[in-house]
Amino acid sequence: MEPVIETQKLTKDYGQHRGVVNLTMSINQGEIFGYLGPNGSGKTTTIRLLLHLVRPTAGKVLVFGKRVGWGGRSLRRRIGYFPGELGFYENYTALRCCSCTVT
Repeated sequence: MEPVIETQKLTKDYGQHRGVVNLTMSINQGEIFGYLGPNGSGKTTTIRLLLHLVRPTAGKVLVFGKRVGWGGRSLRRRIGYFPGELGFYENYTALRCCSCTVT
């Protein structure tokens, strides 16, 4: 069975700091996988790497058997992501966002 998510020696550096170091993992279809760790251990960075929201410093990421950088938009259409630090502008409405004209 081909893994749904696979990383090989995945690393992300932020200057002097390292967000993820040599992460190798494989998750198969139907498998329940808990990704736990203390604050600052690289959980959010890993998810952002899997979605290609940030680029790895080194290593490889495959989602649905494709390199995430190559799958781009078509891969993200198959994945749901709701960040824990989601923020909205105060008093920002859909109407203001879209610059729509209401008649």
